[in-house]
Amino acid sequence: MKREDCEYTSCYCEENVWKLCESVRSERTAPLEELFVVFISNDSRTVPLWKQKSGRGDQPVIWDYHVVLLQLGPTSSSSVVYDLDSELPFPCSLELYATQALRSDRHINPAYHRKLRVVPADSFLSSFASDRSHMRNADGSWRMPPPPYPPIHTAECQMNLDDFISMSPSVGVGTVFSLEHFLQRQLEGSSP
Repeated sequence: MKREDCEYTSCYCEENVWKLCESVRSERTAPLEELFVVFISNDSRTVPLWKQKSGRGDQPVIWDYHVVLLQLGPTSSSSVVYDLDSELPFPCSLELYATQALRSDRHINPAYHRKLRVVPADSFLSSFASDRSHMRNADGSWRMPPPPYPPIHTAECQMNLDDFISMSPSVGVGTVFSLEHFLQRQLEGSSP
């Protein structure tokens, strides 16, 4: 999978990853059970990430949330991250992504500590919905232009993005980890 072959709209990372999962499923470029959607956020919705295209030098970008795709390999060293907003290679080894883009929470203000909601790709494809209302200003205008395709929804739901961004384990689908616990599990070779 090459970056230039992926559907991409700036500031719609959750939809970019949904389209990436949809493409993998339809083209069978990887086993879907190896893929996990990772929402990165926290209770205050202020999470730093480095090596982002919208960053300045070695300064982090502070997102309210960010979404990437994780493909687990047979060994921890073969797991890769797909981040369409990153300056790092696409895909990027999880080890490189962890050290360059995520870094550590040890030396940053606790208000910025990251949590990760890890969702199996097939669950994400079947349950995610966004009417894009979070990208509208009070007057109805777009904060950023939306993707050209219709909003993603399920038969039961038009909007559940907040359930995925929430880092409360009792909300939504998937499993919530602290950054440290997630990286420890992944780099030791445990599945999410």
